[in-house]
Amino acid sequence: METIPGGISHHAKDILFKSLSALYQNQALDVYGLHGLPRIKALLPTEFPSVRADERRADTVFLLEDDSILLLEYESNERFLDNHLKYLDYACRILHTYYQQEKRIRPIRIVVIYTSDVTSAREQLDAGDVLLSSKAVLLGEFNGDAIFHAIEEKVHNGEPPTPEETMKLILVPLMHTRFDRQTMIEKTIELAKTIDDEPKQLHIIAGVLTTTDKFIDRSYAEKVKEWIKMNKVFRLLVEELEQEREEMLKKVMQEKERAVQQALQEKEQAIKQTEKTEGHRNRQKFA
Repeated sequence: METIPGGISHHAKDILFKSLSALYQNQALDVYGLHGLPRIKALLPTEFPSVRADERRADTVFLLEDDSILLLEYESNERFLDNHLKYLDYACRILHTYYQQEKRIRPIRIVVIYTSDVTSAREQLDAGDVLLSSKAVLLGEFNGDAIFHAIEEKVHNGEPPTPEETMKLILVPLMHTRFDRQTMIEKTIELAKTIDDEPKQLHIIAGVLTTTDKFIDRSYAEKVKEWIKMNKVFRLLVEELEQEREEMLKKVMQEKERAVQQALQEKEQAIKQTEKTEGHRNRQKFA
């Protein structure tokens, strides 16, 4: 089975994508400190056509309720110009993809979530007539210890975190805390495993794997992925995804069969029409 960087199969990635889609749907972006933006309508695939085979994919792409596209990136460095050139490339590919599909230009919003390593950020790339703007979220301004402790206490009391708390918990490893990032990743995932709600478990762990993909210890990530395979919801999503693929394949085969039948009918009609025309000409010739 084909795998992506980090050792997780495309099949497993599709399943985690389905889990995250359920988490983010209809959620507000206030949890990121972004007020006034439309709610999330859907999580979109992050792979778009590129002229370069080695091109990285965007971190997270959302469709918002106003039908604009939100490009959400996670960074731990201050290479603002390099990063914004990367976002410009992503934006061009997204614009091109949707223009080819819909023949219209979708508005694109860019939000960059910076880990606690970054204390200030530039929000524009000014290249004359080309101006790229972004909104920065500095997670160093969030108290990750306090957020984690509040949610941990709630979980230990048998209360599942709310969707907003779930989204915050996913970002805790990137916030300012007294622990190093890998330790916080592990603490967050281990806390998620104790939640008495398997869909919520999968949401949080899939979210942490996604947001910390650039930073997580690979050997630990592999252990987590093995644990995920034992999650009941994950197994149900596997079955659901397989059923969807079977239905899609069946639909494609039916459409192909209809197309073949239509082509045969058209060919038969064309032959009959040709024979009819030739017969008419022959009758005129011998009349």
